[in-house]
Amino acid sequence: MALVTTAQLIAAARACGTGVLAFNVITIEHAQAIAAAAGRTGRPAILQISQNAARYHGGLSAIAAATRDIAQRCPARLSLHLDHVDDLDLLRQAPAAGFSSVMVDASRLPYAANVTTTRDATAWAHGHGLWVEAELGYVGGKPDAPANAHAAGVRTDPQEAARYVAETDVDALAVAVGSSHAMAERTAALDLDLLAAIRDAVPVPLVLHGSSGVPLEQIRAATGRGMTKINVGTALNVAFTDAVRVALPATADPRRYLAAGREAMTGVVSRLLELLEAP
Repeated sequence: MALVTTAQLIAAARACGTGVLAFNVITIEHAQAIAAAAGRTGRPAILQISQNAARYHGGLSAIAAATRDIAQRCPARLSLHLDHVDDLDLLRQAPAAGFSSVMVDASRLPYAANVTTTRDATAWAHGHGLWVEAELGYVGGKPDAPANAHAAGVRTDPQEAARYVAETDVDALAVAVGSSHAMAERTAALDLDLLAAIRDAVPVPLVLHGSSGVPLEQIRAATGRGMTKINVGTALNVAFTDAVRVALPATADPRRYLAAGREAMTGVVSRLLELLEAP
C-alpha cells in the first residue's frame, strides 16, 4: 500500500477520540516488525526515525530508504515521521526521503528561544508539505534531561502551551505530564488532570513521549483526554534484546538471533496496536 501521511492518521484518530501508535525504528528489524504487526492486526501505525538513529546509521538516507520500502509493501496504513530533530540540515532532507511529518525538538531551550527556533523550522516545514510536532515542558530520560524532569515546574503549563502553539503554528504538541524516555518498566504515573487541562487549552493534538514506561490502562485513559500520538521505543528494544540474549548462545548466524528479536518485537507491537480502538 502507498504510504499515507501522519496528518491523515492523526486526523482520523482524533475524530474517533482514540490514538495512533508511533514506533521508533532503529534497525531494519524494527521496521519489519512494526510493518508485520500492522499487517497482522490491520491497524495503522507511524514509523519514526530519530535524529540519533539517523546518526547511528551514518546519515538518514539508508535507514529511511529501507524503512520506506518495508512500509510501502505493508497492507496497513503507515506513515513515516522524523523524530527529535534539532539539526536543520537533517530536517531539510525529510521531504525527499519520504517523510510526511517531523518533530522539531527545541524543548531544552528557554521558552523564547524554543519559540523562535520552532517557529522558523515550522514555517520551512509547512512550506515543504510537512506536518510538525514540537515539545513544551521537558519529557525526561533523554541524555541531556534535567535532573528534575518529573518535577511539577518542568511539566507543561496549559496556558503557556496555548500561547506556544499560537506563536509557533505547530500541528501537534508533545507535553510533559509524567512520562519519561527509556523506561524499561511501566511504573510512570501520568497527571491525567493536567493532561485534560492542556487538552482544553490547546487546539492541536497532543503527543505522549516515553509511553513504554506508562501502564497500559493509563495510555487508554490518556487517549480519552486528548493524547493522540503515542510514541513507543524502549518496549521494542527490551523485547528485541531479551530474545537475542536467549538465541545468541545457540548460533553464530546473526540471521537467527536477529530473526528472534524481530519476532519478539512483532508480538509487542501487535499487542499494543490492539490496545487502542482503530481509527
